[in-house]
Amino acid sequence: MAYQGGCLCGKVRYTANTDRQDLSRCHCKQCRQWGGAFDSLGLKHANLTITSGEELIKWYLSSDVARRGFCQECETNLFWQADRHPEWSQFIAVSAGTLDEPTNTALTKHIFCAHNGDYYEITDDLTQFPEDG
Repeated sequence: MAYQGGCLCGKVRYTANTDRQDLSRCHCKQCRQWGGAFDSLGLKHANLTITSGEELIKWYLSSDVARRGFCQECETNLFWQADRHPEWSQFIAVSAGTLDEPTNTALTKHIFCAHNGDYYEITDDLTQFPEDG
């Protein structure tokens, strides 16, 4: 399946090719600081093509293993990639909010639940992983 998506201002656009339709919601402190729990579609980095605005993507090294990509123009959070993690470096997480609709996806799990904020509870019946899932 080829997903299309982009940032709020429309200058960064991408195509993500994957058979996956499951989304995860990350509750780690960094994701919450980045804009709230992060809903994303995971895929191999090789299956992501930036079709316009690649020069506008700013990468922020948010930890010793991961970076986050956003549009410099409108500051839309686009990508998370553990490019320095030996097991995860070939994958990238695409922000579900940037996917064009209909997405034909569904949230299926919560990750890093041990780190969720004290200001909310996870109350649905989806699978919860204390750390990564």
